[in-house]
Amino acid sequence: MLYAVWEVLLALLAAFGLFALGRLAFRRFLYPGPAAPAYAVVLAKGDGAALEQTVKGLLWRPAGTGQRYTVVIADAGLDPQGRAVATLLANAQPRVVLCPLDAVAEYLI
Repeated sequence: MLYAVWEVLLALLAAFGLFALGRLAFRRFLYPGPAAPAYAVVLAKGDGAALEQTVKGLLWRPAGTGQRYTVVIADAGLDPQGRAVATLLANAQPRVVLCPLDAVAEYLI
């Protein structure tokens, strides 16, 4: 009985390993190499209520080429509380930049 349980567990582990290896190979064909940098611009207004969730979601999600986004928070009228949230996010993550709305083009070049 114990032998059968081990056999089933090893078969499941082998199947999972083959699946992971196939997924890795398939992903390598989809994302062949490095591409141009990807930016995500977030317009921030008011108190920045959902700013943290938006930025963290973009940092977690890969861009179309498998690389990660650089998130540019464009200040489009943040109040002091919202500016504090945006500043904390920009200081905590190296791929997050806070800039005025009219200076966004400078960060994208």
